[in-house]
Amino acid sequence: MGLFGRKNTESATAVATLPVDPALAALTGDYTIDPAHSSIGFTVRHAMVTNVRGTFAEHEGTLKLDGTDPGASTASIDVRIASVDTGIADRDGHLRSGDFFDAERFPLMTFRSTRAEQLGGDAYRITGDLTIKDVTRPLSIDLEFNGSATDVYGNERVGFEGSAEILRSEWGLTWNAALETGGVMVSDKVKLNFDISAIKSAA
Repeated sequence: MGLFGRKNTESATAVATLPVDPALAALTGDYTIDPAHSSIGFTVRHAMVTNVRGTFAEHEGTLKLDGTDPGASTASIDVRIASVDTGIADRDGHLRSGDFFDAERFPLMTFRSTRAEQLGGDAYRITGDLTIKDVTRPLSIDLEFNGSATDVYGNERVGFEGSAEILRSEWGLTWNAALETGGVMVSDKVKLNFDISAIKSAA
């Protein structure tokens, strides 16, 4: 299904008009991300030998899906930095501090989409502006559309999962410590993970 923009493989002189998929058109509408059934997290290499995983427990967002004009679909997400959870209280406190996110001064991490495209099948890429602290830079997220369903409460849902890689230093997250054996305590490369369930708003 082409929920977002479809890559244009036609020449400028021979553009075909694709028929609208009725199943896709039925998904058109505004959706609210369900935080109880969604996860936004990260994975980062620690001490050069293992990975640390964390999540942000508090987040909210909206999707606008347009099944008749998929390129008009959009996404908006706000993540509360203070809700970071890696399972270690001292580490979480360090991440909230000025060494990293400075959550008191910059309480939100935000993403606002600017473009979306279909890569093939149920694979998509959504591009937008990611803001961390006072830095805004472009980010592309590769997504897999997991389908749609009506839950036991009558809510119409859609699901996506995806990931992206960033260099945290590009957003001003530069704290580190050198290891005696060489290398650094925290990798610059961070993988962001998204598992999204969103509920369609009532018409």
